[in-house]
Amino acid sequence: MNAMTQTAAPLATKTHAGGTVTAAYERELTLTRVFDAPPETLYRAWTDPELLKRFLAPHPWKITRTAMDVRPGGSSLFVMQGPDGAEIPCPGIYLELVPNEKIVTTDAYVSAWEPSANPFMTTVLTFERLEGNRTRYTARCMHWTAESRQQHEEMGFHEGWAQVTEQLAELVAKI
Repeated sequence: MNAMTQTAAPLATKTHAGGTVTAAYERELTLTRVFDAPPETLYRAWTDPELLKRFLAPHPWKITRTAMDVRPGGSSLFVMQGPDGAEIPCPGIYLELVPNEKIVTTDAYVSAWEPSANPFMTTVLTFERLEGNRTRYTARCMHWTAESRQQHEEMGFHEGWAQVTEQLAELVAKI
């Protein structure tokens, strides 16, 4: 069910129900999973604000608001709410969109190419069509610094992204 391809030895690899999560290189974290769904369904889940709300936050967190202008240069915002009610806005922009194949976003900029005060990472999502109406999904989080990558790991990247990916699997099985 899970598969991973890498070109260099990872710093660490963990396998969860949500997929294989790798701390690759000094500034990158990668998660790869094979889904029993076509790329079109996964791409739709990542580009439809109502679907995104249903899987993107690991429980007990939730997404309370989204605003998405899904085009290169378009802004993206989702707001995560924790169990204590505290909200964390996550603004960014889309850098590249290849329908049903690839989504590249970054928090280095907020709306209208305004630089972010605290850039954290660029995310590259790829959807590779496999035989049998399946998709190899890869989420690469490339951080600005090794310290940012370490901070993301300490925030629970491995468990959180694995849970989000499992929630994505449950969602795409229904749509």
